[in-house]
Amino acid sequence: MISEDKESLADADWTLTTWEGARREQLRRWADLPLERIIMALEEMGELAERIRGASDRDAAH
Repeated sequence: MISEDKESLADADWTLTTWEGARREQLRRWADLPLERIIMALEEMGELAERIRGASDRDAAH
C-alpha cells in the first residue's frame, strides 16, 4: 500500500499545484467541453450570480 502511494506521488503532475498550472488545467478542461455543455454552464453561472445578487440585496435592505 505504501509503495502504491509513493508511485502515485512520483507520477503526479506537480505543475498543477501552482496557480498557473491549476488555471491552465481549468482552461484545458473547459476547452474540452462540447459547446452545449459550455452554454449550459454559462447559463447556470448566470442564474447563480442572480441568486447571489438577490440575496445580497435582501441583506443590504435589512
